[in-house]
Amino acid sequence: MLRGFGGLQWRGRDGKGRSAWRRGWVLAALALLLAGVLGFHRQIPDTLGNFGSLIETFLPWFGLAVPVLLVLALLRRSAIALAALLAPVLIWALLFGPLVPDKSGGAYDFTAVQHNISADNTDVAGTMATLMAADPDVISLEEITGTELPVIRQKLETTYRCHVVEGTVGLWSKYPLSDTGPVDIKIGWTRALRATVQTPEGALAVYVAHMPSVRVHFDGGFTANQRNRSAEALGEAIAREKLPRVLLLGDMNGTMNDRALAPITMQLRSAQGSAGAGFGFSWPASFPAARIDQIMSRGVTPTAAWTLPRTGSDHLPIGAHFELQPAAG
Repeated sequence: MLRGFGGLQWRGRDGKGRSAWRRGWVLAALALLLAGVLGFHRQIPDTLGNFGSLIETFLPWFGLAVPVLLVLALLRRSAIALAALLAPVLIWALLFGPLVPDKSGGAYDFTAVQHNISADNTDVAGTMATLMAADPDVISLEEITGTELPVIRQKLETTYRCHVVEGTVGLWSKYPLSDTGPVDIKIGWTRALRATVQTPEGALAVYVAHMPSVRVHFDGGFTANQRNRSAEALGEAIAREKLPRVLLLGDMNGTMNDRALAPITMQLRSAQGSAGAGFGFSWPASFPAARIDQIMSRGVTPTAAWTLPRTGSDHLPIGAHFELQPAAG
């Protein structure tokens, strides 16, 4: 017989007469439950505290349960638990495996940087220096305050002569801007804008948005209804966009897995998912656990995506390279 540590046997029976295929049913059930959460997260109802959206926000982290269950299955010497673990491993790999390799590479002619600079940022000048070090063609900012705005303008105006600010969001560009204006995302004040960037390769519609915040409460769950309504409104605005090339830069307060952002994510693809390396978590900056800051596109080709060094914000800045195809006609 084969013996493992602790004197437990893989072959033969334990002290209660159970074989390796008859012990560890609880662990096997937990493994299958994990597989169900990963594989059927869209079916988890949102009616109670937006619970489904909460799970989807941190869905990649559910993979950490696999090594825990693996160790317990080995300690238990349970063949049935080990077999059941194959299900969540396979599903996690299918869902998130493509995100892990570095997909960056190729030519680019346009760079965008996105950052929620935080209304509590005490080093706005240093933050602008970090963003400019990436040499982007456009910089989008959220949580701009009246105190910060003069500093931002002073630091950016030499390189980014064209800019627009609507409410607490803004866009700075090396290229001329036209057709600028606010976008109504149904929250009662302005936290989104649209502008046409006149690049050398042609016109590019750029949206900057800051979705309403979400909160996790022990008594009320994941309160995200206002964010969800704003996502619907922004999705409708993007659907009406007439230009074929579109960028969306912003703090979405949600990940690409979150069903509530489907009005947006069904129309645009993530630069990180298409051309990044790894998950690119951007929040919180002290220990990034979710990518709630997004650069998304339509009609252009992402060739790289990354996070920038930490600034005085509670978010990490993110950047992306794009290849802009000449507009048809």
